[in-house]
Amino acid sequence: MLLIIGTIRVPPERLADARPAMERMISASRAEPGCLAYSYAQDVLDPGLIHVSEAWRDRAALDAHFKSGHIAEWRASWVELGIGDRKLTLYEAGEGTPT
Repeated sequence: MLLIIGTIRVPPERLADARPAMERMISASRAEPGCLAYSYAQDVLDPGLIHVSEAWRDRAALDAHFKSGHIAEWRASWVELGIGDRKLTLYEAGEGTPT
């Protein structure tokens, strides 16, 4: 399993404008084969800081995600929405054990 964990920054005054683009990205990504989880969450104490968490079955699924039309659309919207300060890290993980 592959995990992508990190943050992006949206200007707080642009959050309402960015929400539809984020919702489209999340919905389309979750529908992809091999997507185990995909979410964005706004930081409670830091307006505009969006926490990103993704889980993918394998590298093939993640590579297909990176080639998808919805990720191209999402990335194309960043300049207009002022999205920046992207800090994402890819991790390899085992299957995990419920606690």
